[in-house]
Amino acid sequence: MSEEKKGFFSRLKEGLTKTRNNIVHGIDAVFGGFSNIDEDFYEELEEILIMGDIGVKATEAILERLREQVRENHIKAPADCKGFLIQNIKEQMQVGETAYDFENEQSIVLVIGVNGVGKTTTVGKLAGKLKKQGRRVLIAAADTFRAAAGEQLGEWANRAGVDVIGGSEGSDPASVVYDAVNAAKARGVDVLLCDTAGRLHNKKNLMEELKKINRIIDKEFPDAHRENLVVLDGTTGQNALQQAREFGEVADLTGIILTKMDGTAKGGIAVAIQSELQIPVKYIGVGETIEDLQKFDAEQFVDALFDVKKEEEEPESL
Repeated sequence: MSEEKKGFFSRLKEGLTKTRNNIVHGIDAVFGGFSNIDEDFYEELEEILIMGDIGVKATEAILERLREQVRENHIKAPADCKGFLIQNIKEQMQVGETAYDFENEQSIVLVIGVNGVGKTTTVGKLAGKLKKQGRRVLIAAADTFRAAAGEQLGEWANRAGVDVIGGSEGSDPASVVYDAVNAAKARGVDVLLCDTAGRLHNKKNLMEELKKINRIIDKEFPDAHRENLVVLDGTTGQNALQQAREFGEVADLTGIILTKMDGTAKGGIAVAIQSELQIPVKYIGVGETIEDLQKFDAEQFVDALFDVKKEEEEPESL
């Protein structure tokens, strides 16, 4: 495990403390409080998982699989099926192999989300990560609605060492994207990241705006790989799930970025969102620095949540 990954794992583990207290302690109490596996045992588990923001659909799938495993393996003692439960939670969250193809192709990434979720900051961090990977990155500051968005993005772009194409406050976001797409083509850019305005209270306008942006990209850069990533605030739990649903109505979402996962008791929402919407969580943020945004890793997330000791933390033998 690289130093950066190891550092992130420990920050993730620390950040998920409140979620751990919310979910894992309850699960441990169920496993410790029952001497055999019966309906009451499953009901208690179900309640804890749902209360822990893991969501009804994911919980049902996790427990249905657990029941099968208990039957197949003739398990009698609750303690003997805990490993299966952890594995089932991981399986609900697996991200497909192709989830990050856009990082290695010529891509246009629209980043959407309501204001206040850390969208602009996330665009800046993503730009920094991709630049570090040797990609040529350009940012389009197409959130012309919020006065400070362009300024904030400029600071992040400076830190990341990438250029920004912007427009004046209140200008047409689609025209900013048009300029940025043509600049990306002219400069041989690998990834164009577009920060867009997120105004769910007026869905019709947002839908029209995104349609217009998509039409421009289709016309100007039809061969580019397309990603629509929605940024959600992990601290808002079920509200984040609702936002993802609503954005899914106005855009063809390809992935989710969960921010502010440090210090929330609602970290279970990462499982719910993926299971309910069939949209993968692609990145997860646990802090302020570029290193605090990492690719989502189901194994790592659930191990951090359950405080599973990592063998990778041992020195690797040559």
